[in-house]
Amino acid sequence: MGQQQLQQLSQELQELEQQIEALEGEVESLRQEKTEIDEATDALETLESGSTVQVPLGGGAFLRATIEDIDEAIVELGANYAAEFEQDGAVDALESKKELVDEQISELNDEVTELEAESQQLEQQAQQMQQQAMQQQMQQMGQQGQPDADE
Repeated sequence: MGQQQLQQLSQELQELEQQIEALEGEVESLRQEKTEIDEATDALETLESGSTVQVPLGGGAFLRATIEDIDEAIVELGANYAAEFEQDGAVDALESKKELVDEQISELNDEVTELEAESQQLEQQAQQMQQQAMQQQMQQMGQQGQPDADE
């Protein structure tokens, strides 16, 4: 029975580790998105109409382009929606987006912390079970080596 419980704990620990890794992957993705938002915000705050920029085409290809009007910035809002903003409005929209990303990161980090605490509890439980099993084996071995009192 103890062996089955240990196997079950081991399986639960593996599942928790997989969940933690998945959440940490999401956090990393969100941090990358946050970095991109910061870069876009910096660009919007420093660029002016008439500036030359490199526009990514995909696949590692870029074109040089001249900004006609900095007050015609299009910002992705989410859920496949985008809106055109003036320069300051675009910066504000990106800052709002960044706040949402920060909240998501915080929530995911809280989940990771909870799962790590649960994982530690299960590890301690498994260690206790292993120690108890070893003690029982030692007792059984000690009893087998002793002569019967009847002899």
